[in-house]
Amino acid sequence: MTTWLQLIIFVFASFRLTRLIVFDKITAFIRRPFHKEVEEIGDDGVVEVFLEMKGKGLRAWIGELLSCHWCTGIWCSAFLFVAWMLWPQGAEPVIFILAIAGFAGMIESLVMRLID
Repeated sequence: MTTWLQLIIFVFASFRLTRLIVFDKITAFIRRPFHKEVEEIGDDGVVEVFLEMKGKGLRAWIGELLSCHWCTGIWCSAFLFVAWMLWPQGAEPVIFILAIAGFAGMIESLVMRLID
């Protein structure tokens, strides 16, 4: 049975791992085989970037998964929880680092909104 503190730590860790996989530039190499970025210039001159899934079948399915933070979040949460259940000594440091980074990222977003 997990405590409320453990749940909160898992929430922040899952949030950060999901953002790392779905949005961060450092993990673009993971998404690149499955996504094609298409740029379109709108009537107002603003450039918008759209994702197209590469391939069909499993490749397209993985592309869809990697473009959806809700979908990826479920798998990230499951991965972290199973890792913690199977190997707590190895998983806990990773979970804590992700949780700290996730919480720090949320604080940074709030600070930037207050400054703007």
